[in-house]
Amino acid sequence: MEPPADAIAQLRALAARVEALVERCQRLADENRSLRQQQEQLVGERAQLLSKNEQARSRVEAMIARLKSLEQHT
Repeated sequence: MEPPADAIAQLRALAARVEALVERCQRLADENRSLRQQQEQLVGERAQLLSKNEQARSRVEAMIARLKSLEQHT
């Protein structure tokens, strides 16, 4: 005894929807992985920029101090 044709059609439609969901989950997982890598790279770049900014600030402060010192000696 075979299942009714409408039951077979419903099962095929359900299988197609499940397959579409599986593909979407895979795409989202790939996108998530890519975004995490990008975030990790950006966090590293930010840390480097903060360090360079701090170094530049220190150099500028040292220059200002030297200029003030020279100004007082003249």
